[in-house]
Amino acid sequence: MNIPFLDNWRKRHGMSRGVAVMQPASHDAEGVAQLLSECELLRRQAESAGIELEDTPGSLAALDQLLPRWRDEGPEALTWLGNDAGLYLGTVVVRTVPGAEWQVWPNGRPVVRLASGRELDVVAAGHEWALSGTPELSQVYAEASEA
Repeated sequence: MNIPFLDNWRKRHGMSRGVAVMQPASHDAEGVAQLLSECELLRRQAESAGIELEDTPGSLAALDQLLPRWRDEGPEALTWLGNDAGLYLGTVVVRTVPGAEWQVWPNGRPVVRLASGRELDVVAAGHEWALSGTPELSQVYAEASEA
């Protein structure tokens, strides 16, 4: 639902759109990881461009090469695609970088905690990528894999 005054209010108050995860009392790390890896909208966009998302660093580089046609679809599409891009980035990091794991902040925001203890706000990176193309998802991955 597109509600312009609400978008403007969020901007003025420093609130961003994003994803929140509510964890059950018994923490199921694999279940959370599976839920966060779905990224249905991003997978459809990639598939329509002939890109198969295989949860690999190479697929992040392929996404970086996509023409950003979604930017013409309005703020709602940017929000959802940004969420999916961030969650996909996090999925690739968690599955391929030793010691990386999903963490959920108390406000429900999913982040990736690297073995070094550094937390990577992948959803914010995904939103920036969807909006402007920078930072590239493959660049964020490269930095995370070096940490």
